[in-house]
Amino acid sequence: MDKNNSSALERSRLLQLSFLYSVPIGVLGGLIGLGGAEFRLPVLAGVLGYSVRQAVPLNLAVSLVTIAASLAIRGSTLSFSSVIPLLPAVFSLICGAVITAFFGAAMAGKLSNEQLERIILVLLVFIGVALIVEGFLPQKIPALLPPSLVWRIGAGILFGLAIGLVSSLLGVAGGEIIIPTLVFAFGADIKTAGTASLLVSLPTVLVGVVKYASRGAFANRAALRNTVAPMGVGSVIGAVIGGMLVGVVPASVLKITLGVILNVSAFRVFHKAKSHNS
Repeated sequence: MDKNNSSALERSRLLQLSFLYSVPIGVLGGLIGLGGAEFRLPVLAGVLGYSVRQAVPLNLAVSLVTIAASLAIRGSTLSFSSVIPLLPAVFSLICGAVITAFFGAAMAGKLSNEQLERIILVLLVFIGVALIVEGFLPQKIPALLPPSLVWRIGAGILFGLAIGLVSSLLGVAGGEIIIPTLVFAFGADIKTAGTASLLVSLPTVLVGVVKYASRGAFANRAALRNTVAPMGVGSVIGAVIGGMLVGVVPASVLKITLGVILNVSAFRVFHKAKSHNS
């Protein structure tokens, strides 16, 4: 009986922590126009005690929930007509991303825990640095790519290959890479880029989830109930709150601050995992 009570308390604690951490992460993500998955991963692998191999597919599942909710919210409040000129870029990004999302999930299964942790650390640091750099850049600049459709489709596929790999290895939607790509490479405004990013992320994350599921990553139903479900709800609630608070704090200041926080948390979790493995 004591063992059952202890197990029930642990499940309750996990559910509560999953929800409580996801709300502020969702708020911060909503403030800067991202889903916050890059910040959820250190929580899953650190605070909640999942191994990196477990944390990545769980993060991807939460990302799928938040993307679907974000698209539903945007669809009811915004028009998708502004995305039409970007459709060649969107479809080319999707083509590249779904390929590497599929193979990235398979590759993650073949890596040792230490190799996976090292790759994730590098990618999180890269995203953290990108957030800091983006905080200093203007929100709207001329497209860096030539207007030629051939150039844009070719570049979109190449960018998509990188986006899909990052998505499948980190369990993220990839907005932290997709949005700057659309803004700086294709000349999209930040709001249109945010909507287009969701359209690219949905099939990319869906492919990753299906591939991880086929490898048995979601066999633990308790993790779905006690972590993915509360994190998904908390992330959506936080994102809505963050969206309503846009403009309270300059996005550039938030991105620089969050970039630093992401780098610090990534190093802390990585070294903790490394020392635990040794």
